Amino acid sequence: KLKRLGLAEKECPEVRSVTVWLDDHLWKLDGLTTIEVATHKGWLRVALEPHKQYWKYINHGWRLASEARIKLDKRGRQLIIFLTFTKDVEEYKPRGYLPVDVNENNATILVDGVALLFETSVEKLVLGYYYRRRRVQEKYDKLYGMESRIRRRVLRKLKERKRKSDLRWKLANIAVRAAKEKQFVVVLERLGKNPAREMINHVRDDQLRHRICQASFRGVQRAIEEKAREHGVPVAYVNPRNTSKLCPVHGTLIVYSNGCRVGKCIVGGELWHRDVVACINLLFKALRGDGSPAPSPARYNPLDGSPVPLGSTAIHDPTGIPKSLWTRWKSLEGELTHLKPLQNTL
Repeated sequence: KLKRLGLAEKECPEVRSVTVWLDDHLWKLDGLTTIEVATHKGWLRVALEPHKQYWKYINHGWRLASEARIKLDKRGRQLIIFLTFTKDVEEYKPRGYLPVDVNENNATILVDGVALLFETSVEKLVLGYYYRRRRVQEKYDKLYGMESRIRRRVLRKLKERKRKSDLRWKLANIAVRAAKEKQFVVVLERLGKNPAREMINHVRDDQLRHRICQASFRGVQRAIEEKAREHGVPVAYVNPRNTSKLCPVHGTLIVYSNGCRVGKCIVGGELWHRDVVACINLLFKALRGDGSPAPSPARYNPLDGSPVPLGSTAIHDPTGIPKSLWTRWKSLEGELTHLKPLQNTL
């Protein structure tokens, strides 16, 4: 049946990968770089080449769980061992929220009323690799064909996925460490399983559709979720609807013109940066939503605005941090002193 549907190549089923699950009585750790596995010929000693994440968990108080998983890699003629770590955590009592707004070319976080915009330049990265792939395909398809081994080898060396993954994990590490230091809860937008597919429904430009799909909004959120679990920081999700369109002071529409990221409130006249508005509205939605011991919005007013028309017209701009700077950071602690503070603190 699968062959008729084009999902199988051979008449009979074939085993392509073998994975063995081991209970605690079938394996044991011998030191830190060797494990012993029970086989039909007795105990077999297997030397480990640990990943750097293994040492990170070992040195930070994590314990090995009782189960393990071993995958047979026939091509590399090696065993890939998957280990599970556990850790006892204390009750996390949040003192506030740290909203994170993810966009194509930047990510913005709001820490103690200060909006920090981390430039990622994903658009340039995606388009650069897009044109490089096209040149490679045009060159090698004519010489060797579309399924040639040389073509696949050249495309594999581009390492676009590795560079984007590196940006995601570094950004997630900074955001979660900042929340951990402040005892805050990370606030994220509640996105669907595939938000890019919903965004490109009415987009006809092929290049723009490709950029949206490669921006990986959910990928950044998954990295933040993973880092939050590692550090024991809770994550809250709020509805992202109209977070960048409504004025936090008046609750009215913000008008943006000519693709500019700075808009004007139609009632109070305040000038708002799109990413700052999104973070503040995410913060307010979190404060009104889950009933945690974080401060109430009734007692929390970080806004330089006026509840009456023609009030304060200060521009609420974030502090931009170039990619060449923040990618070398480990956390926000001690780094913000080198940045110029906001003229209008949010």
